[in-house]
Amino acid sequence: MTRRPFVCGNWKMNTNAAEAEALAKAVRSEIGEGEDVDVAVAPPFTNLDRVAHALGDSSLRLAAQDVHWEAKGAFTGAVSIDMLEALCVTSVIIGHSERRSLFGETDADCRRKVDAVLGRELQVILCVGESLEQREASQTLEVVGRQLEAGLEGVQDDQVPRVVVAYEPVWAIGTGKTASPDQAQEVHAFLRGRLAARFGPEPAAGIRLQYGGSVKPGNARELFAQPDIDGGLIGGAALKAADFAAIVAAARS
Repeated sequence: MTRRPFVCGNWKMNTNAAEAEALAKAVRSEIGEGEDVDVAVAPPFTNLDRVAHALGDSSLRLAAQDVHWEAKGAFTGAVSIDMLEALCVTSVIIGHSERRSLFGETDADCRRKVDAVLGRELQVILCVGESLEQREASQTLEVVGRQLEAGLEGVQDDQVPRVVVAYEPVWAIGTGKTASPDQAQEVHAFLRGRLAARFGPEPAAGIRLQYGGSVKPGNARELFAQPDIDGGLIGGAALKAADFAAIVAAARS
């Protein structure tokens, strides 16, 4: 099955409102239009509105870095799906390793968030990945398999087309280290197999699997050439429009 590549730039806690608007306009200018690859950017919550206006009627999509599973209530500092939808957000990143490791987000939290996002017709990008210690202990597949199954536990068959899974080895995020194409493909193939066991071979073949972990213009093409890697969840390189555009171009080739 041919899967359209999907590249999402995760800006994390970077850019103020003016910087975010300028970056969004630069990304729009560098990337242009095209139906051969899906592209999204995920600015901080405070900048979603400015970025939405900067993207305008382009094909670029707006993503959020997180969400709370409750619709409203006494959850200081949290953001609801209603709030995101009002700002034209179409995708939500769930379970990023920084959310798990720095903020104590659990597999159960991820499952509740996935259920909430898919229940409102948005797309979810579920992140899975292992630490350096877990990889050295040969626990990679055990860890990502557990995170995958827990995060997608409540997903219904009709929601599968809106599921994206991002494999992000924690040891390669922001460190300059990158999983080799063979290492990344091994995990992606494993994830595809688990998805096939959960949803069936045909639906699993349509689910896009992103790689995230120090993707740069210099290594993107080789990573994206792997049979089960369908794009990337990009961190640092997404903060430079030219670099991000080069990564998108690699996904197009």
